[in-house]
Amino acid sequence: MRIPTLIMAGGKGKRIRGTVEKPLLPVLDKSLIERTIKAVKDSGRISSFYIVTSKNTHNTEEWCLMGGFNVIRTDGKGYHSDLKQAILETRLDGPVLVVSSDLPALTGSYLDTVVSTYESANKDALRVLVPLRSRVELGLSSSSKSEHQGKMYVVSGINILNGAKILEKKLDEHTMVTESLEASLNVNTPKDLEIAEKLLKGTK
Repeated sequence: MRIPTLIMAGGKGKRIRGTVEKPLLPVLDKSLIERTIKAVKDSGRISSFYIVTSKNTHNTEEWCLMGGFNVIRTDGKGYHSDLKQAILETRLDGPVLVVSSDLPALTGSYLDTVVSTYESANKDALRVLVPLRSRVELGLSSSSKSEHQGKMYVVSGINILNGAKILEKKLDEHTMVTESLEASLNVNTPKDLEIAEKLLKGTK
């Protein structure tokens, strides 16, 4: 199975307080959006990809267009609204991988694992959660939390869903729990960025 991917890059990124839009924020030698695009390109399970922008990320959109990438401009009403709009406008009516553009440790091989897990689960959707404890131990911020089987987790920003069912309120969902750095390390604050650079230097 090879599936299309949406790279979500339209958020306001208020918490990072950077001088550039969050997707363009440099992490060591590459920006967040460059790192995400490389991971998607390196995956053997992805057929095509689109970068989802909004009124909040004009410069990111311009950078992507100059690079020849497929861009979907949404209304910037919020993550879930923008996601629905992007899927409906591109008429993606099968499995769609959705990846946030703030995961600097993401790799193609990890995305292959996510797609394989979705395929094996045989559900309408898959979400990737990171134990809250793992984020706390790394010193990272933990704003987007989710409860699963009585324990607290942090939303990774990696999901797969059936585009044909995007308007349904509840999907039959499989939960993938992981402590891998690829999913755990996302950048939302200046401290997150500092920690990410230290960790990524150690993996070189």
